[in-house]
Amino acid sequence: MSAVLSTVAAAATVAAGWSVHTVWMRRQLSRARRDPLTGLPTRALFETRARKLLSRGSRAVLLADLNRFKELNDTFGHAAGDAAIRATGRRLARWALDHAGTAARLGGDEFTAVFTAGGESDLRAALADLAERLNEPVTHQNAQLPVSASIGAVVATGPGTGLPVALRRADEAMYRCKRSGWDWCIGHGNVPGTGEQINGRRPGRVGAAPSEGRKP
Repeated sequence: MSAVLSTVAAAATVAAGWSVHTVWMRRQLSRARRDPLTGLPTRALFETRARKLLSRGSRAVLLADLNRFKELNDTFGHAAGDAAIRATGRRLARWALDHAGTAARLGGDEFTAVFTAGGESDLRAALADLAERLNEPVTHQNAQLPVSASIGAVVATGPGTGLPVALRRADEAMYRCKRSGWDWCIGHGNVPGTGEQINGRRPGRVGAAPSEGRKP
């Protein structure tokens, strides 16, 4: 009987050890798939989630890049830069949840998200809301850090508008937006290099004049 009990005890010890090891491995894997600064998914995890969302209906993809981030780092220090990155990640994550989406940090001061896209007016309102959130100053060591972002978005619908194409078009719209000094721009996902919009309108069209979406 004692031999049986010893065997059972040994087996239980081994099982407990494997259980602890499994938990540890899962935690390590989870950490590897999360950005350590913001807690947002890294690119690999984001791409998996994004492709699932894109397969379920009308979705939009965005890229957001902080403005004058190097200047902020040089002026206030790298700890302040990290605080700005953390705050941006937190704000974007909450916004993405509000719009049934998922967000990620791609690296540096660049972020992305996939979210539910309604009509054009809903999309414009969603991007204006995001810009307002991201452009709020960040408090760091009793200082108010000036933070703002340029956002490029594209509705990923129709053939040939998978995640890589959508990200590329969103990137084009974001840099057009950054050059123009606007908070956000909308581009077309399946038309290479054309169709960008400013605040929901193509340049030169009615509504493309300065509006609430533009930074002062």
